[in-house]
Amino acid sequence: MPPRKKKIDKKNVKSMFINLNAVIDQVGKDRGIPKQQLIDVVENAMLTAARKKLGYDTELEAHYNEELGEIELFQFKTVVSTETDVEDPELEVSLKEAKKLDPDAQLEDSIGQKIDSAQFGRIAAQTAKQVIIQRMRDAERNIIYEEYKDRVGEIITGIVRRFEKGSMIVDLGRTEAIIYPSEQVPGETYRPNDRIQAYFLKMDKESKGPQLILSRRTPLLIKALFKIEVPEISESIIDIRAVAREVGMRAKIAVYSKEQDVDPVGACVGIKGSRVQSVVQELRGEKIDIVCWDEDPAKFVCNAIAPAEVSKVIIHEEDKHMEIIVPDDQLSLAIGKKGQNVRLAAQLTGWGIDVIGESKYEILVKSSKEALTRLLEVDSAMAGLLFSHSFRTPEIIAQANRDDFVQLPGINSEALGKIYDRAKDIQTHPEKYTELLAELKAQKEAAEAQAAMPPKVSAEQGFMEAQKVQQNVEK
Repeated sequence: MPPRKKKIDKKNVKSMFINLNAVIDQVGKDRGIPKQQLIDVVENAMLTAARKKLGYDTELEAHYNEELGEIELFQFKTVVSTETDVEDPELEVSLKEAKKLDPDAQLEDSIGQKIDSAQFGRIAAQTAKQVIIQRMRDAERNIIYEEYKDRVGEIITGIVRRFEKGSMIVDLGRTEAIIYPSEQVPGETYRPNDRIQAYFLKMDKESKGPQLILSRRTPLLIKALFKIEVPEISESIIDIRAVAREVGMRAKIAVYSKEQDVDPVGACVGIKGSRVQSVVQELRGEKIDIVCWDEDPAKFVCNAIAPAEVSKVIIHEEDKHMEIIVPDDQLSLAIGKKGQNVRLAAQLTGWGIDVIGESKYEILVKSSKEALTRLLEVDSAMAGLLFSHSFRTPEIIAQANRDDFVQLPGINSEALGKIYDRAKDIQTHPEKYTELLAELKAQKEAAEAQAAMPPKVSAEQGFMEAQKVQQNVEK
């Protein structure tokens, strides 16, 4: 059988605490911490202070006496036969001494005697106080964590309180959140006591400061704002499939409707633009283009390049790149100011995009076909077929797999084999074609200069360019 445990409460034992009932009730009310959790904190603090004074091998227990409003601390000792059997006075007591405390004491009983907590002194009392404060903070942080952990991804509203090293501290009522400089929008100014809405990015439970990290910069903020403004999104009728953003300047979102009779763009725009304008106002004037998402990459890119019209799309699936041919008068609109429109389209779709005007594209087609005709010694019809299969130069043909190349549909494989061998010879022995290559190169450069082609923009480059533009804005 396990040893019996008995507690002996000697009269007039002093406590280092004055009635705690009122304190615990008030703190629990102010901080929103359950009463039992506060009691556990105070009991553990008392044990920590007592062990520092009495030693860590000592068997101690702390109990909250609600009637007295104090923490009672008991030191337990095991009952042994005689004084000579007592090896450690802090852990054991003889049967004779035990009976003085409890006449019913027996061998191997565990006798707990209430300790005068006043004996701990000022240092021990201060230690207990510090532990209590720290444990209360930990308890409060845990409560905040449990309250907010499932709200990541929501819009959080608060009041700007102060700035610390560029970071914005936001008062949420029961706790504070932080918006780091990297999550703020250049050009947006907030002052203390201003109301602010931000995206709840993540929680940092290990942080010594505010646990809640908010963002005004993430593209997810736009998605969350539309979810608030557009009931069809919150009801999962409309889905925002992609968001691209140049912070503080312009953004594009791709929307998709799960129901055919619901127009996703119209629903997001709202009557007279009311819904989209609410989001624009919250973003302090950042322009937003809303386009239809499409599972067909070509249609999606055409939608994303809006408001420009597209005449033709050439897809290069091997490097996930598209050439977008637009009317000459639509070229600047498609590219956008400083390339902004095409960069956002590349980010939104994940495809590299090369925007070319119709007349300039015709010049380049003519130049490429002439080079193929003269270098490979083929007629214009064959050059046109090769060009249509994206084999626009002998270099591209030479880099292809021979077995795949000779099986191009609609062309004789024997003829293709000769063309491939010729392209390989040009690649291997360019010195044999020096004059012709120089002449064609000069013609190509002249054509490109006339075309004045804008640089190609990959999806990754679109993102990087957007970052550069943003950095310039910040400077």
